[in-house]
Amino acid sequence: MGAAGSSALARLGLPALRLPAQPRSAWLGVAALGLAAVALGTVVWRHARPRRRRRLQQVGTVSELWIYPVKSCKGVSVSEAQCTAMGLRSGYLRDRFWLVIKEDGHMVTARQEPRLVLISITCEDDYLVLRAPGVDPLVLQRKLSSSNAVHNCRIFGLDIKGRDCGDEAAQWFTNFLKTDTFRLVQFEKNMKGREAKNIFPTIEQNYQVAYPDCSPIMILSEASLADLNTRLEKTVKMDQFRPSIVVTGCSAFEEDSWDELLIGNVEMKKALACPRCIMTTVDPDTGVIDRKEPLETLKGYRLCDPSERHLYKSSPLFGIYYSVEKIGDLKVGDAVYQMVQ
Repeated sequence: MGAAGSSALARLGLPALRLPAQPRSAWLGVAALGLAAVALGTVVWRHARPRRRRRLQQVGTVSELWIYPVKSCKGVSVSEAQCTAMGLRSGYLRDRFWLVIKEDGHMVTARQEPRLVLISITCEDDYLVLRAPGVDPLVLQRKLSSSNAVHNCRIFGLDIKGRDCGDEAAQWFTNFLKTDTFRLVQFEKNMKGREAKNIFPTIEQNYQVAYPDCSPIMILSEASLADLNTRLEKTVKMDQFRPSIVVTGCSAFEEDSWDELLIGNVEMKKALACPRCIMTTVDPDTGVIDRKEPLETLKGYRLCDPSERHLYKSSPLFGIYYSVEKIGDLKVGDAVYQMVQ
């Protein structure tokens, strides 16, 4: 070893190494291999480095957060929430983790039973309490017995499981709705959700949902609702559109152009626009379905581009569906940033 190498080892407090004599050609070969390894390592390191940080552009502020525990029933307004891969969560409340079904397992929503929107949900201790006009409250245990039956359910033609919430819950919904025999089921975290590729085969994301229509998160702006209300004789409320996150501080339909978002420490990616149906015509205060407005007005100015008709058909678009790319926490007042390359 040369003097420089010996002195370097000495500075580290290590004895000089005595290497066996080798022909000069052998050492040159080792040196060449070492240089090649260093060069290769440099290339690998460069490829392994994270991609360039995206620029953040604030596009609005969170004004409301909503969780809808039972599909088609009233939402619960929260000031903060965990954003999981399957939607918003606050304590025991999970977004659309409960579902009303017929005895054959087919879902029941406010499209068929508009009075579902009159049912409110609160979380008290370890129970969910459901209240509706004209009936006593239903106290529902959050954790169900493993002996309760698991049903095969159907949502828009796709299969999904649900654990039965018991005869008392079934009778409560049957008594309130008075049109058929119903049961209530709960999604459990060990169950398999409906996969994005089966809901909309054309989208890129690979997420799962429990009982929501299409995605874990739906975002709508206050300005878009205000724009719609300027066109209606009778104004409508935000809860007719059931967004997870309401955004203020942007222009009407600006959310159409947002792709990747950062809210709090949560990252989201646009899945597709939200196609609207007759459920938007259910009055959340009366439980009466109109079947016309605001749907007809939306069809007058919110239809998709002809190139996307195969996806949305004749449904007007109002709000944007998102997948959750990075889970985290959200709260009212959080800035909404678009992540720009």
